Amino acid sequence: MNLNVPFFIAKRLAINKKQSFSAFIIKLSIAATALSVAAMIITSAFVNGFQDTVAKKVFSFWGHLRVQYYETSKAFISEENPIPKSMEVENILKKNNQVKHIQPFATKSGVLEKNRNIEGILFKGIDETYDSSTIKPFILQGNWLNFKDSLYSKDIMISSILANELNIKLYDTVNVFFVSANEGESIYRPVIVKCIYKTGIEEYDKIFVVGDIKLIRRLSNWNEDEIGGYEVILKDYQQMNAVNNNLDLPVIWNSKTIQQIYPNIFEWLQIQDLNKNVMFIIMSIVAIINLITCLLILVLERIKMIGILKAVGYSNSSIQKIFLYHASIIAFIGIIIGCFVGIGLCLLQQYTSFITLDESNYYVSVAPVKIIWGQVFAICGAVLVICFASLSLPVILVKKINPLQAIQFR
Repeated sequence: MNLNVPFFIAKRLAINKKQSFSAFIIKLSIAATALSVAAMIITSAFVNGFQDTVAKKVFSFWGHLRVQYYETSKAFISEENPIPKSMEVENILKKNNQVKHIQPFATKSGVLEKNRNIEGILFKGIDETYDSSTIKPFILQGNWLNFKDSLYSKDIMISSILANELNIKLYDTVNVFFVSANEGESIYRPVIVKCIYKTGIEEYDKIFVVGDIKLIRRLSNWNEDEIGGYEVILKDYQQMNAVNNNLDLPVIWNSKTIQQIYPNIFEWLQIQDLNKNVMFIIMSIVAIINLITCLLILVLERIKMIGILKAVGYSNSSIQKIFLYHASIIAFIGIIIGCFVGIGLCLLQQYTSFITLDESNYYVSVAPVKIIWGQVFAICGAVLVICFASLSLPVILVKKINPLQAIQFR
């Protein structure tokens, strides 16, 4: 059996319990490597959690794509011009294997009034085909809207912010004022607060009230088949740009992703990737500097051993392997500890939610965590490779050690 002598010596040095300055440096290097790996894993999991949770909140309210009347001079977040439902458009959307569900909608500016207290709103009209499963998790009180066969349903859903500002309770009757399509007169309808929601995204919660699209049609003098557009829900939200680019819609129709409609939220999410990369670079530098320092100290402390090994015929490359193996063992131990600590803290947050946040600033009340195991393995592997590559620099010092002077070194 062939014995790997450099690895054998490195292992003996690693398990040597003799108290020395290098022993303290080794422990410090292991701790620094573990801290770096744990910080990278935690950062990655928290950024993944933020991006996934906030994106799902946005998608839950608006879907992934909006398809509506083509208007070059008008933002997608304002009131829409009415357009008849189109079976051609619906069939085009349904033929795409990424499309999970489509639902008509319309919006109209208005005012919500209760006991002479008023707030400006954007009334979002939907119908019975709306996929309520996406928004039900955000309902704090009450039940989902009931769409009747009468002229229109009086049920509405308002946010907790609007409810608090206007002192509205569940099942209260309030008035919704709209500007009439005829001569700009103000008209109103009494409606009933059927449920109260909270997404945590103030862009939605401060303004949106959800109700029956038939109410918008009636007050705006639209035809029974006219809508503001379609919301499109996809099976995989990461495919929304590809789906949007490949839609071949009729000339008068246009589509945009929710990322294009609400760029400020998604730009904020993209900044988190930059923060994650900065953290990765800093932690990698910390791990590399500590391991290089540790290896230099190990080489200097073992100068006499190096001299003896050279005197008995060991080559520089074999001696260098001893210290590379030694440092690699230190790095490996640090990575394993860091992996367990990082994953452990992430799981602790996932099951206990002990880290809370200001929802008005971060869109979430609890720091979300999403562990992607491929990223965890990639972090551990990358740190090991980078550290091993950086260790080739200090072992060059071994070549410059004179055997005679090293043996006499004290």
